[in-house]
Amino acid sequence: MLTSLLLLKPDEEDYWNSSKFKAFTFDDEDDEFSRLKESKQAVNSIRRLVEEDDDEDDVEKVSWSGEPVGSISWSVRETAASNQRTDREPAFPKINADTPTVSRSHSGYSLSSLFKGETGDQFSDSLSDSSVRLYAPELRKPKSEYKDYVSDWSPEETVHRMQQGKAVSLEKFRSLQDKLLLLDFSISAHDGNVITAVTLFTITFTVLFRELESRQTALRHFIHYLTETRDQRLLLELLRALGRTEDIALLQYKEHLSIADENKRRDFLKSCLSLPFSPEDSAHVQDHYTLLERQIIIEATDRQAERGGKVEIFQKFPRRASILNMPLITTLYYCCFYHYTESEGTYSSPLNVRQTFRISEKQFFVTALAARAKLKAWVDVDALFTSRNWLGFTRKKSPLGFHRVVDILQKNSAPTQVLQEYVGLVDDAELRISLAQKHKCHDIIINTYRDLKDRQQLLGYRGKVERGSVEERKINELLDNPQIRWKN
Repeated sequence: MLTSLLLLKPDEEDYWNSSKFKAFTFDDEDDEFSRLKESKQAVNSIRRLVEEDDDEDDVEKVSWSGEPVGSISWSVRETAASNQRTDREPAFPKINADTPTVSRSHSGYSLSSLFKGETGDQFSDSLSDSSVRLYAPELRKPKSEYKDYVSDWSPEETVHRMQQGKAVSLEKFRSLQDKLLLLDFSISAHDGNVITAVTLFTITFTVLFRELESRQTALRHFIHYLTETRDQRLLLELLRALGRTEDIALLQYKEHLSIADENKRRDFLKSCLSLPFSPEDSAHVQDHYTLLERQIIIEATDRQAERGGKVEIFQKFPRRASILNMPLITTLYYCCFYHYTESEGTYSSPLNVRQTFRISEKQFFVTALAARAKLKAWVDVDALFTSRNWLGFTRKKSPLGFHRVVDILQKNSAPTQVLQEYVGLVDDAELRISLAQKHKCHDIIINTYRDLKDRQQLLGYRGKVERGSVEERKINELLDNPQIRWKN
């Protein structure tokens, strides 16, 4: 074997002598420039091999410093670094200052991650950010960096750092005393987000509902958080632990809002009647159930009558919407509009609705007036104001100021004759004149000036009416009447 190696053919000798790759000998000069040149040539040959396989493998190869392996800059840096190393210096590359680092928020403490249902601390979330490019293997961070996460911060310092938006670890507060102390410091800081975050940590790990009873600020923030996140289970558990039976009842009552079917909603409201409400709330829930039950009956009857086409009012004024789940006053307006003349014994009678739900006289009057004026039923409108005393005399009386009555009638396009009658019933003279001028009720203005015995105002108003009109002749008769003692 050795003989065959020594006896090389001429062609093989020419190959080895002409090759650009030289064999290593101990006699070669340790010239830096020569080694740099050879390194550059070797890197270039490697690059050509890599470029040929680009279609098969697109993985980018990086060095410790984050630079692509095979680049000239990498080769130069590696060669220069090998000459400058000493025994005292570690054999790690210098970290480039431009390398992306994990940034920490400098704004106030945010609960957005909590409301989104995320778990884990801010540090772990920031490391998982796909936009941050980290090269592996990662170098150990300086001790000053780890200080933000692993230092033994006191509860007060922890709360202060949370207010500054810095990441902290709450898991080290394991004892009951530490957790309550941390909670008290967060309350003293008057920062709602910090209070909520600390409360969530305390409740999650210790289930100390009773401790929140003496810390009303934290309790309010925690209840608000559970309400916003719609965590009904935990909220009910909290209220039961605190003995808030009325709040539990109201929370369960609110579930009717999510029930679309009216029959199922009615049955649910009926089941709520036995909940421990306060006396006032219990009366409201009872009225709600009774109203929905009545609306279901009225809706079924009116829908059938409307489809039958035999009831005149449904033909002249078709219903625009269902009465189901409408407020009480809307239901009363509906009954005054479509069922005004029905006897008090029927569910849809306005008088029956008024009596059942204890509607005040003023509220009933305003609703009925608006409904009958909308229908232009002026006889019914007039009947609302007519009252009879014990002597049998009738007079117009209203629980509402007549100036407001005029406004309601005017909005429903009442004719001038109807408006004039109620404008004349306004007590204040100046307001009466103002309304009469607005609605062109000339007789009201003339009679008011006559009652005030104001000759100058009457003369001035004569110039505003049409010449030769009935109003002008009436003014002239009053001015020529010697029995009137004018003030001016």
